[in-house]
Amino acid sequence: MNTTKYFEALHQRPDRTDIEEEWIETVARYPLKEATQQDGRIRRWGLIPEASNRYLRVILLPDGETVHNAFFDRRFTP
Repeated sequence: MNTTKYFEALHQRPDRTDIEEEWIETVARYPLKEATQQDGRIRRWGLIPEASNRYLRVILLPDGETVHNAFFDRRFTP
């Protein structure tokens, strides 16, 4: 999985260490929903049953492969 330095720094925060790389890869490959931001970055959401059925948002760079951010999105509604 390709990541940015920004992601590597954020993934070390205590509130993000419980997000498994497998979940990030799954959401990136098989999103429930996808949207493109004005800057070209791609937002993808997926349901993570193992995390109390929370929705994970994964932000990819415009290449569609490099992970820039990943977090549980409390405001997402399918």
